[in-house]
Amino acid sequence: MYENKKILILGAAKSGLAVAKLLAHRNNDITLSDINKLKEEDQKMLKDLGIKVVITPNQCDLIDTSYDLVIKNPAIMSTSDIVKKIESLKLRCENEIEVAYHFLPSDVTIIGVTGSNGKTTTTTIIYELLKRHGKNVVLGGNIGYPLSSVIDQVKSGDILLLEISDHQLCDIHDFKTNISVLTNICPTHLDYHGTYEHYMMTKKKIFNLHTGSDVAILNKSNQDSMEVSEDILSKKIYFNDTENYYKDNYIYLHGKQYLNVNDICLKGLHNYENILAALLVLENFEIDKNIVIEFLKKFGGVAHRLEYVTTKDSVEYYNDSKSTNPTATITALKTFTKPIHLILGGLERNQDFNELNDYMQYVKRIYAIGGVTDRVAEYAASLNIPCDKCYVLTDALKKIKENVASGEVVLLSPGSSSQDQYVKFEDRGDEFKNIVEKF
Repeated sequence: MYENKKILILGAAKSGLAVAKLLAHRNNDITLSDINKLKEEDQKMLKDLGIKVVITPNQCDLIDTSYDLVIKNPAIMSTSDIVKKIESLKLRCENEIEVAYHFLPSDVTIIGVTGSNGKTTTTTIIYELLKRHGKNVVLGGNIGYPLSSVIDQVKSGDILLLEISDHQLCDIHDFKTNISVLTNICPTHLDYHGTYEHYMMTKKKIFNLHTGSDVAILNKSNQDSMEVSEDILSKKIYFNDTENYYKDNYIYLHGKQYLNVNDICLKGLHNYENILAALLVLENFEIDKNIVIEFLKKFGGVAHRLEYVTTKDSVEYYNDSKSTNPTATITALKTFTKPIHLILGGLERNQDFNELNDYMQYVKRIYAIGGVTDRVAEYAASLNIPCDKCYVLTDALKKIKENVASGEVVLLSPGSSSQDQYVKFEDRGDEFKNIVEKF
């Protein structure tokens, strides 16, 4: 299927380089293109593999009907001229996960996790507990390991666990999972998809080609998840329903108390939902409840996702840089009942900060950053909450140091993408932690 083909790979990030290596030495004529210059070691690697490299800001000009296949980097927007040209020429377009899927052993059990929020924490819990139960599990996808780069680790009978973003769900065709988790859906990445409806339908692809023998794990309390999954053929299992839920400090599984959340490290309703989703996946394998509880007692969460940083002078600092939409910020705000100094803002994506209104009762002061600084300041004024227009994180933390008092919380939960000032949200979170540690 991927031999003797003329192939154009658009994008030389991790996934582009990984799929190029996977398809080399199969008598393919491969061209890899990027808008930025590659690292010298990557250029040499591609040259040694016989892959042509074209660096150009006009990638559209490369696309013509001579190609048998175009492999598109997930970051290329669905609304872009590149995608329009690919579609107009009726070229086969795939992503890296789709390509790598065809190289997997046929008897691998594939678990896919997606959602607007919570997918990384849910994926991590599943992975760590499968490992602790001695299962042969390989982790990949949006969590940092392109599937193409771990193909050689996946053996017959293994479990393959993939965190899959909406970007990665575009351009899939044959790819399917055996177990799919949809944690939730809320408006985000609309600049990428053009409409919320397109975003929702893209998330639905996590159930691609499912039959009644495949499992879908769904959030009953999330209306949009319920809507997109209404007609899927999967065996549906729900959390936040009358069987699997959180109430009065207990997580319930099948209507019975499973664990007391006071006995575990993770806090917040969103994390209890992530745990529920993970437990419902793990029920498909033999698991020991004692091992589960022992792990959750020590698991403090994933970096940049409501991550506890430190306490200084009785002030608690939390890094929630992964909060790239208001729904994620709501999740963070619901966690605290102390006065909050909230750092809010980032890339302009027409996000609606009014979604936060019902959850702002503990916010004492807002520190506006990023391209939406002025809009955040206007939003704060509409709620009569004091606001400092800081524009950058360093200035926000300077102001916070002047204003914060003992017993209060400093929360970086921007409700916005970081890409106006940072390459990725991890960079924003790391800067926050580095500055705080020096306080």
